[in-house]
Amino acid sequence: MADKKTLILGATPDTSRYANLAANRLVGRGHTIVNVGIKTGEVAGVAIEKAEIIHNDIDTVTLYIGPQNQPPLYNYILNTHPKRIIFNPGTENAELRRMAEEKGIETEYACTLVLLSIGQY
Repeated sequence: MADKKTLILGATPDTSRYANLAANRLVGRGHTIVNVGIKTGEVAGVAIEKAEIIHNDIDTVTLYIGPQNQPPLYNYILNTHPKRIIFNPGTENAELRRMAEEKGIETEYACTLVLLSIGQY
């Protein structure tokens, strides 16, 4: 399986959160991750950073923040130029989806954990 460097937006050290579970599963499956969130700490051995550094080598952005909190991050997300954005359940956002697709970024309303479990990540 090829490494799909994944930016986890909404990363948290809280082990009860899906973003945390996804980070650990991604690393466990051999993917490199970048954790971005408002919390401090680390997940799966990778520090959580603020949405400041634009990463230019991201395959996938997987969203774990609700649509009401996404608008201030639109430029950050789009400027990473990922190949795709996964809108996990509860993060669906038609406006961001349209903006991404206009820039040639693939979008999916899907669940990262399910995609990993069925080998479709």
